[in-house]
Amino acid sequence: MKRLELTLPTLAENLALDEALLEESESTGDDSGWLRLWEYGQQAVVLGRSSIAAIEVEVEDCRTAGIELGRRCSGGATVLIGPGCLMYSLVLPHATTGGLDVDRMHCQVLGTMQRGLQRLQPGVSCAGTSDLAIGGRKFSGNSLRVKRSHFLYHGTVLYDLSPRDVARFLRHAPRQPAYRAGRDHASFVDNFPARREELAQAIVDAWNAHDVSSDWPRSRTAQLVADRYAHHAWTFAR
Repeated sequence: MKRLELTLPTLAENLALDEALLEESESTGDDSGWLRLWEYGQQAVVLGRSSIAAIEVEVEDCRTAGIELGRRCSGGATVLIGPGCLMYSLVLPHATTGGLDVDRMHCQVLGTMQRGLQRLQPGVSCAGTSDLAIGGRKFSGNSLRVKRSHFLYHGTVLYDLSPRDVARFLRHAPRQPAYRAGRDHASFVDNFPARREELAQAIVDAWNAHDVSSDWPRSRTAQLVADRYAHHAWTFAR
């Protein structure tokens, strides 16, 4: 599996790059897979493909605090990212999970992540549809985008991001897993007890992603930014 450790300057570029990696694998038929690791240098809010900002985000509080909003190409609910939140992105062929089966995709990816992170801290569990948790508190939220032959699976791993900030900038989620039991963000979200370097290495080892690459789809990323990710209409779509 190829590994790309790259954080681009803008939120729009970072979100577009994940989609560009998926499109490149899809168009070339490259089944070697990608693992990308990145961490945005300032807090930002990222909506899911079908999320509505007015429902899931404290928009005025974000504006007052200078928190940028963006939208990713995958589903799931809105998340807060930034320093203390390691982002990972996987592009894999359907054959990895034995075909086009969304439940298997969740199970395969989260199971691999769970086993890798348990080397650092026991008690990691798969929770809800696409979360990772310790002691019933979520530290990783994940989402999925499926195309004809490949899929994108990407998510957050919190290690030093304040749950109070999550509660400050995000509204109570409209769709909740049963294990949340009605808790607010500050009581539900927690950090994984490890340093960033340890987390990154555990994820790399879990996926055997030791083939470091400096090549990435620059032109397609720029085109996606220009066509979609940099536009207010995309971020605030209803």
